[in-house]
Amino acid sequence: MAAICRYRPPAMLPWFQNGAFPLYLAPMAGVTDVVFRTICKEMGADVMVTEFVSAEGLMQKDDRTRKYTEFTDAQRPVGIQLFGADGVRMGEAARKVIDWKRPDFIDINFGCPVNKVVSKNGGSSLLKDCPVLAAVAGGVAKAVGEEVPVTAKIRIGWDEQSINAPEVCRILEDTGMQAVSVHGRTRSQGYRGDANWEVIDQCARAVRIPVIGNGDIASGADLRHRRESTAVSGVMIGRAAMQNPWVFRQAKHYLATGEALPPVPIPERWELIRRHCRLALASDRYGSERHTMMAMRSRLMAYCKGFPGAKPLRQRLSGVSSLAELEDIAADHLNGATVNPALAAP
Repeated sequence: MAAICRYRPPAMLPWFQNGAFPLYLAPMAGVTDVVFRTICKEMGADVMVTEFVSAEGLMQKDDRTRKYTEFTDAQRPVGIQLFGADGVRMGEAARKVIDWKRPDFIDINFGCPVNKVVSKNGGSSLLKDCPVLAAVAGGVAKAVGEEVPVTAKIRIGWDEQSINAPEVCRILEDTGMQAVSVHGRTRSQGYRGDANWEVIDQCARAVRIPVIGNGDIASGADLRHRRESTAVSGVMIGRAAMQNPWVFRQAKHYLATGEALPPVPIPERWELIRRHCRLALASDRYGSERHTMMAMRSRLMAYCKGFPGAKPLRQRLSGVSSLAELEDIAADHLNGATVNPALAAP
């Protein structure tokens, strides 16, 4: 087994200090780009993490890869998430990212279940090989030193027969990670079934560093339940934000008052949808207007989940190719909601 770097950070990450319980926006490939992170920050998300970035792609100075590291100062604290299986190369990539972007932290992806990542010995595949996982984490921590903190994201195990997240969290703490996010599903589950918060709680009690729980947080009630029933230091919200980025505002309000905010009206939802598309076009992330709107299709259908008349609406959105076309779809749908007041809220 490779030697473990036992670097100990001098202080807790600032966003956990003074009893803070931060809400993270989970990194999601193809979803949490710079525009969506801007929206979620405005809605109350405390900590951002970029989409995962290939360390090898960064080392090869691939411009297509580097675009995934973009963020704005308004999104801070923000971390850039890297994946790979070579600790030395990962450390070099982390150094380059720090020189280019000065993120608030580096995050290592040990949780991605996607085949194209796992097949390259990245993401959750390293949960099956703890010595390599330790070498990767230690390599990044050693390379980064005290410039920025390094954190990691894991799943609870490869499958139900090999749940090892508490052990992995202890290894990551020993290699110098300053926090660990734990998705409460195995790699074999993908996103099916319920998140296992008992294992997440075991992880939080197994280490001294903050553990951030991830999985099935969709409301303020969910947030309060997990805060009160587990030892986690924060919560990460992913898929719920895709449909409802207001979830951060709603969850914080519930945590502070015990009251649920009313559903966001359909017109306000449509305004955010249109704004998201305008910002995506202005960002030039996806190229032409047609390519941008094509890239937004899955996002639009996620936003409209639960809308009245959702099925025909999704059919129209699945073929949208211009902002003008989206405006027409929105106007038609809002006119239907105006004619029938019962459609004014989901």
